[in-house]
Amino acid sequence: MAASVLPDLRLLLEQRFPDATPVTHRTAEPVATGIHLLDAILPGGGLPRGRLSVWMPQGGATAILRAACLTVASTGERSAWIDGLGTIAGQFWEEGPVLVRPANRRNSLRAAEELLRCGGFSLIVLTGSEPAGTEMVRLSRAAREGGSAFVALTSHTSMASVRLVSRIMPHSYVWTRTPFDDPAEACSASIKVRVQSLGWNRSVELRVPVVAYDLRTTLEPGLPDRRGLRNVLGKGDREKVKSNQGGWEKVKSNQGDVGG
Repeated sequence: MAASVLPDLRLLLEQRFPDATPVTHRTAEPVATGIHLLDAILPGGGLPRGRLSVWMPQGGATAILRAACLTVASTGERSAWIDGLGTIAGQFWEEGPVLVRPANRRNSLRAAEELLRCGGFSLIVLTGSEPAGTEMVRLSRAAREGGSAFVALTSHTSMASVRLVSRIMPHSYVWTRTPFDDPAEACSASIKVRVQSLGWNRSVELRVPVVAYDLRTTLEPGLPDRRGLRNVLGKGDREKVKSNQGGWEKVKSNQGDVGG
C-alpha cells in the first residue's frame, strides 16, 4: 500500500513545490558556461535550463556571465543580456549575444519575461533591475515554461534553484611593472565563486585576465547633445533646455545652473 502511494506523493510534491526538487531532477541538459572549472562545480555541469539562478554581484559576476553568453552564441544557440541600467555601450558589445537596453526597470522585467516565455534563448541574463517578491515568481514560472537558463544579478535569492556569489580576491592581482618596478597595469586577477543549491555547496577560484577598454569620447547616438548650451535664467526657477525628438522644450528646474 505504502509503495503504491509513494510515486503519487512525489508527483504531487513536484507540482506543488517545483523549486524544492533537486536542480538536476528531470531537467534537460544544462547550459555550459565554457569555463570548465566553473561548470565542474555547477549541478549537472552547467546552468540549469528552466530554472532561476541568482548571482549575488560582489565582483567578477558580469565578466563571467558575458563569457558564458559568448560561449552559448558560439555554439549556435541564442543568448540575451538585459542591461537594466544602460551601462554597456554598443561599441563595447561583442557580436553574438543579443543586447537589450530597456528604458526603465519595468520594461527590463517585461523584456525578461517575454524572452523567457518565447523559448528561443538558451541563456538569458538580467542585470541592473533586481526583481523581488511576486516578480521573482513570475520570472521563475516564465523560465520554467520557456526552458531557458535564467540568471538574475540580484541579492534577492527567493525562488532561486541555484545561488552563486563571487568576489575578487584582493591580493590576487598580477601587475605589469614600470622601469622603476612599480605596478603599472593589472594583467589578471583571481575570482572566487561559490555555488549553493539543495544539497550542493561548492566553490572554486578562477584566474581571469583584466582587459582595459578605451574611454568613450563621443556621445551615444540616442542621447541629446547638450554641449554649447548657455545659462538661460538668473535666480529663482531655472530653465534647462533639452532636446526632445528633434524639437526643443523648456522644463522647470530648481537645481543650480545648467551650462554648456
